[in-house]
Amino acid sequence: MAESKRDYYEVLGVSKDADDSTLKKAYRQVAKKYHPDMNPGDAEAEKKFKEASEAYAILSDPEKRRQYDQFGHAAFENGAGGGGFGGFDFSGADFSDIFGDIFGDLFGGGRRGRASQGPMKGMNIRKSVRITFEEAVFGCEKELDMVLKDPCTKCGGTGAKPGTSPETCPKCQGKGQVVYTQQSFFGMVQNVQTCPDCNGTGKIIREKCPDCGGTGYISNRKKIAVTIPAGIDNGQSVRIREKGEPGVNGGPRGDLLVEVVVSRHPIFQRQDMHIFSTVPISFAQAALGADIRVKTVDGEVIYTVKPGTKTDTKVRLKGKGVPSVRNSQVRGDHYVTLVIQTPEHLSQEAKEALRKFDELSGNTLNSVSGEKETKTVKKKKGFMDKMKEAFDD
Repeated sequence: MAESKRDYYEVLGVSKDADDSTLKKAYRQVAKKYHPDMNPGDAEAEKKFKEASEAYAILSDPEKRRQYDQFGHAAFENGAGGGGFGGFDFSGADFSDIFGDIFGDLFGGGRRGRASQGPMKGMNIRKSVRITFEEAVFGCEKELDMVLKDPCTKCGGTGAKPGTSPETCPKCQGKGQVVYTQQSFFGMVQNVQTCPDCNGTGKIIREKCPDCGGTGYISNRKKIAVTIPAGIDNGQSVRIREKGEPGVNGGPRGDLLVEVVVSRHPIFQRQDMHIFSTVPISFAQAALGADIRVKTVDGEVIYTVKPGTKTDTKVRLKGKGVPSVRNSQVRGDHYVTLVIQTPEHLSQEAKEALRKFDELSGNTLNSVSGEKETKTVKKKKGFMDKMKEAFDD
């Protein structure tokens, strides 16, 4: 009954003023979600799929949509054709564009489209190169030993034996694509895929070039110079134009993408454009202040430690960090953490000097023992007082 049917716009989840593009997009989503091949044995999903298909068949047709907007479901209660689902007639509804996509996804085929016979850029090639921490900071030149494909000089890149020419593919008639017909709930649906015989080229090589084996390319070992820019970080890549795979049908070569792997440094650590390190100092240097040598990527620099410096004090060496990749004149900073080292082995003279220093600066070595002596004296005094009181009684 017409009264039991849901509103077609509600079924597709669109407003009543939705244009054709919105309708198609909405139906594609619902159809893929509830398609029986994606939900085998699910009667409820099949019901929703049929409901959405019926809604799209009506709303995608301008005349039927006009009738539906005016009379609702009653416009199609009489005269419905025998074919289709639930007595509904799908004749005249065009699902080929949508189901070319849907069936391509479901059955592993490519999406519908025209054969790409024009020039196409070649595939990119990815390589990696390892560099040191300093090379990443200041940049460097590296050389990669690679095998690259070049057009075969014997056949001129056609892949055919000299004196012969590639022939038009009989399977696709030179289009590079073939049309497969599949049975769907709406009848036969056409799906366009890349021709398996010519791999989309539209040409078949009967007699292959003896030098390139019909590929049209010869592999050659080459050395490629790579300029690593200053400031590059671990995992970033350098793009070298047109050093990748050859293009198709006269298209440009792909690019070479060189990923940079930066080795760890024994002293320095990096975060963005800043460098971090730890420098040990002695107690005397921390207490009295002193000039110390600090290693940076630019070499050693002299830093003056202030008297009374505490351990884990952080100092900043401005402009001693990593240059910006975009502007090598802009550099980050180097942050140094000063850590006071406790000596493990002291001579007898050093120990006596340290005890003397302690006596003059608070006598911390005897603070606990002094407290013990005081407590002992108090205990003895308390005992003697009690004894005296007992004899007096």
